[in-house]
Amino acid sequence: MKFLTMAGIAVVALAVQRPVVTSSTTTSAPTPPAAEMATKLATFAGGCFWCMEPPFDKLDGVVSTTSGYTGGTLLNPTYEQVSAGGTGHAEVVQVVYDPSKVSYETLLTTFWHNIDPLTANRQFCDAGSQYRSAVFYHDEEQRAAALASRDALQTGHFTQPIVTEIVAASRFYPAEEYHQNYYQKNPIRYKFYRSRCGRDDRLEELWGSTKHDAAGSSLQQTSQR
Repeated sequence: MKFLTMAGIAVVALAVQRPVVTSSTTTSAPTPPAAEMATKLATFAGGCFWCMEPPFDKLDGVVSTTSGYTGGTLLNPTYEQVSAGGTGHAEVVQVVYDPSKVSYETLLTTFWHNIDPLTANRQFCDAGSQYRSAVFYHDEEQRAAALASRDALQTGHFTQPIVTEIVAASRFYPAEEYHQNYYQKNPIRYKFYRSRCGRDDRLEELWGSTKHDAAGSSLQQTSQR
């Protein structure tokens, strides 16, 4: 992704940018265990992981969200390596949730309403396979639910083919600490990046005026695309 710079609070660079902290190093880590036996994991790729944490964080029943990388072959990838392309990894958000409070189907609704499922290897201003959209399922139940939700959207909402991948989850690597909860740590930079990237404009074009940071609202019936 591009790198955002600011001179004070009033002056912002004209390009959509994301900062790099070269001193941070990603530590090899397996998929983090669920907080309790009752919780489950869900993993979604929707472009910039900064923008994929807030919608899930707002859902009752979501225990935590972690930005990271998965789907590639390089061990212990860093942000610089993934964002440059060639590792096979995608930026993802991994969600720990309590299925007694929020269903996987609700997580899927939130996911779809926060991505562009019609564009391959790109989400909004960020291009490359590292920004592809994907559902990484953790079991056959999640796989079946993801396929069903995709097929329902394909027949009921879109005429263009949905290109979002639905693939088995593989080893997950948490991103560097400065990426975690970025929207809370750096709200001004986050909002500027999101705006300049055209994310909300495209989401409204795809989904209508439905709120794009939480599930549960009905899908606006707009003309098929």
